Amino acid sequence: MGLIKYQNQFPSLFDNFFDNDYRTLDRTNSTTTNTVLPSVNIKENVDAYTVEVAAPGFVKSDFNIEVDNDVLTIYSDKIMEQNDGEKYSIQEFSYQSFKRSFTLPELVDEEIITAEYENGILSIVIPKREEAKPKPIKQIEIK
Repeated sequence: MGLIKYQNQFPSLFDNFFDNDYRTLDRTNSTTTNTVLPSVNIKENVDAYTVEVAAPGFVKSDFNIEVDNDVLTIYSDKIMEQNDGEKYSIQEFSYQSFKRSFTLPELVDEEIITAEYENGILSIVIPKREEAKPKPIKQIEIK
């Protein structure tokens, strides 16, 4: 089975994250529209993919995670609170809204995706279906 990829819209879990849409990012991980995108790690093992989103300063209720037409979307609409009367000399904290989307491979089980937010990292576990897992080597007996 092939991997479905939406041309120039969303990177696949297998794509290099610095291709296509991510060429617009500079070293501060912000786009030309000054929207800050959280950094993402994607790991794979025999049983699942794990997407890790670096988002310190958030709480788990700030996140929304959806799967629609094999596209995983992670977003937050967090608004940074303005402190009346206080003026920042330097302000590097940026808790703006963001949205990241990834095309899922066909052989994942969308029904049992789980997510956890701990120590500034949102971890999303995307289990593989049994048919996607490697099968052990079968020895054939010679008669």
